[in-house]
Amino acid sequence: MTSADPDVQLFRDMIVRALEQEIAPHYQDWEDAGTMPRSVWRTLGEAGLLGIDMPEEYGGAGAGFEISQIATEEIARQGFGGLASGYNIHANIVMPYILHIGSEAQKRQWLPRMSTGEVLGAIAMTEPGAGSDLAAMRTAAERTAEGWRINGAKVFITNGMQAELVIVCAKTDPKAGAKGVSLFLVDAGLPGFSHGKAIRKIGQHAGDTAELFFSDLVVPEDALLGEEGRGFAYLMQELPRERLAVAAHALGATEGALALTLDYVQQRTAFGQRIADFQNTRFKLAEAKAELAVARAYFDHCIRKYRRGEMDAVDAAILKLQLTEMQCRVTDECLQLFGGYGYTVEYPISRFYVDARVQTIYAGTSEIMKEVIARSMLGK
Repeated sequence: MTSADPDVQLFRDMIVRALEQEIAPHYQDWEDAGTMPRSVWRTLGEAGLLGIDMPEEYGGAGAGFEISQIATEEIARQGFGGLASGYNIHANIVMPYILHIGSEAQKRQWLPRMSTGEVLGAIAMTEPGAGSDLAAMRTAAERTAEGWRINGAKVFITNGMQAELVIVCAKTDPKAGAKGVSLFLVDAGLPGFSHGKAIRKIGQHAGDTAELFFSDLVVPEDALLGEEGRGFAYLMQELPRERLAVAAHALGATEGALALTLDYVQQRTAFGQRIADFQNTRFKLAEAKAELAVARAYFDHCIRKYRRGEMDAVDAAILKLQLTEMQCRVTDECLQLFGGYGYTVEYPISRFYVDARVQTIYAGTSEIMKEVIARSMLGK
């Protein structure tokens, strides 16, 4: 299936219409408020956008994996960076984790309600003192007669304030390092689960980002996702899809920023001519087009490898590194062409700019991506 396939275009048109009708009229208000209403996720569910590539038996649309990436692209292209990040966590991380790792009972319990937006998902990995070093996490889960008792804290959790379901990464064997990590499906309504204040950010203001705390939180035995002690392996297993989703976000957002810029430079004049007629402008636009074309080619290559089951952690690291750095670089050049207007919130290019910055940080920083790539080259 390619971007020229009629079915792909049909899905893309449907996604664009839904976003234009249901999200675009309200998004700036949500940015100003620093949050989106919880009803947004039900709206997306009703539009069929939350379970695009989930099997129909679990409430999904049963479409191809690449269609879910188109949804991410289009959300980002329209400048809804906070929503794109939350969407990726829910639809491109939490739901696939349950589908690929969960028991049949877990799939039937959660996936249909996640497809409708009744249940919003989050994943809690990062901790205040550990950052990207997941093996150093301190959140612990202890087996008890009632199930598992979880204690600890997480930070920078996308969808954390509103999510009803959180995949919590916790140490079930504190002495085993990365091999002691397990995953748990945690109902956010349980006693012992609490939220800190919503985290204020320089960008993606409408996006929900939170601190989470677990104090003698007891979950049943069957809340364990997959096998005990295999949590880190599961995280590595799912990294290719997670980083494909971040790359799709980068592509869509960069194309959206470039489209705004193309329109602006053809309308705005300086020194008696259009901004578009200055050689510097033309060269900057050409460079942006070239960077996007190369990025798209590698993204499509990785999509094909993922569908064949051949995309590995190094492919994912290269993709994430290159496309998110490209997004920040090109968006910065686009904003520069707006001059002083680009630095005002009245012009949407400013939102593309501040929303882009976190892309090189979450889902593994650029520095971690470089380390992954270097280890594949040097063997250590």
